[in-house]
Amino acid sequence: MGKAAIMFQGTGSDVGKSLIVAGLARAFTRRGMAVRPFKPQNMSNNAAVTADSGEIGRAQALQARACCIASSVHMNPILLKPQSEIGSQIVVQGKVFGQAKAADYHLLKPQLMEKVLESFRHLQGEADLVLVEGAGSPAEVNLRAGDIANMGFAEAADLPVILIGDIDRGGVIASIAGTKMLLPENEAARLKGFLINKFRGDIALFTDGLRIIEQKTGLPGLGVIPWFERAHLLPAEDAVALDSYEARRNGYIKIVVPRLPRISNFDDLDPLRAEADVRLEILSPGQPLPGDADLVLLPGSKSTIGDLQALIAAGWDIDLKAHVRRGGWVLGLCGGYQMLGMRLDDPDGTEGPAGSCAGLGLLDITTVLSGAKTLTEVSGRDIVTDMPVRGYEMHIGVTSGPGLARPMLVLGSHADGACSTDGRVMGCYVHGLFAADEFRNAFLNRLRKRDASGLSYDALVDSLLDGLADHLERHADLDRMLEIANG
Repeated sequence: MGKAAIMFQGTGSDVGKSLIVAGLARAFTRRGMAVRPFKPQNMSNNAAVTADSGEIGRAQALQARACCIASSVHMNPILLKPQSEIGSQIVVQGKVFGQAKAADYHLLKPQLMEKVLESFRHLQGEADLVLVEGAGSPAEVNLRAGDIANMGFAEAADLPVILIGDIDRGGVIASIAGTKMLLPENEAARLKGFLINKFRGDIALFTDGLRIIEQKTGLPGLGVIPWFERAHLLPAEDAVALDSYEARRNGYIKIVVPRLPRISNFDDLDPLRAEADVRLEILSPGQPLPGDADLVLLPGSKSTIGDLQALIAAGWDIDLKAHVRRGGWVLGLCGGYQMLGMRLDDPDGTEGPAGSCAGLGLLDITTVLSGAKTLTEVSGRDIVTDMPVRGYEMHIGVTSGPGLARPMLVLGSHADGACSTDGRVMGCYVHGLFAADEFRNAFLNRLRKRDASGLSYDALVDSLLDGLADHLERHADLDRMLEIANG
């Protein structure tokens, strides 16, 4: 290959592959190496706009940040964005390729492998080390035909593999040993070691467990990684992370977010969640919007009409309008902004079945879901607070109507978003707004008078990445990983 590369595969989903790669990326970058993250295929509605005007999974954007470099479409060449239970939008090297149901997508994989290898070689050409992240588990041998995410890619790129097991969910001995047992001989030979992740308690008590795994698999243990307590403060990729959101009980400012089936870009919430005086609650269907909420925030969506219909089915539209009558604040971001309007039209079936539906009627706008997808980094100012904002737009749809005469933001030479006449209902297309500290403080101060917290969100994320790198340096054999990566 000429350049060092190593792949991290998991015994299942959510074993911590993304964070381990992010921590290793920061650790090896601090050693003076040019490191690049890579994930051949990702499935997530939490995406990020890249510096080369495409989109990739949020985890790879975080990993790029850990490498102290701008993100690139080549770091995640295939991104699947679920729009229904059986179908997804397919993004190839940052641009929308089309839509496909699961069965049809498998037929596309041989064609997509060419793009995956092209992107991988591009990164190899500029890196000392490429850290590759798998998806799900290689033990899903029923899906092995045409695989481009795990061993199929490792074989095509001739990569060594480290297997990661999650001890917190139980059964880690069986999951590691069983994964190797299920792999054909040539693929099992690619496994060069294993990591145990999310350990709680006294590591000395797991000595026998390590010995058994090593005996059963013939693989060396490369570390037992204790639970990293602050990992939840880093941007997450999978919506499963919302299951562990715990509201701060003594938060002075109460913000509630209805959890929609196709919620996207929910890392917009992370800077708010990091504020000590904010109580952020994620509500599931069946939970009413609480009457004492200061702000109801409607997040982004990958299927705006479908999620709006789910919101109405949950009765949240009634609660939301009652909240507005009480003088409460409402903010819609991207898809949530579109829902606040008078009407939504999807004439071409861009995000699901073609059709139309009435919006929530809280902003005097209408949206047609058609045209090219907007993918761009933006900066400007919030009109009410006059504070600087920055972020990115990632949406399909053209919004029009009288409400645009009262925009929320000014981005360079154009306005964005809309506000109600009293200013308490607002929305815009910009993701990442709350990472801007001055804007976040001014916005929260509109909800309830408060002193600026002093939180620097960007500094917090970099501090967490450094802490994660230190954690892995202490508990995993990074030198041995480099030897494996160098063959």
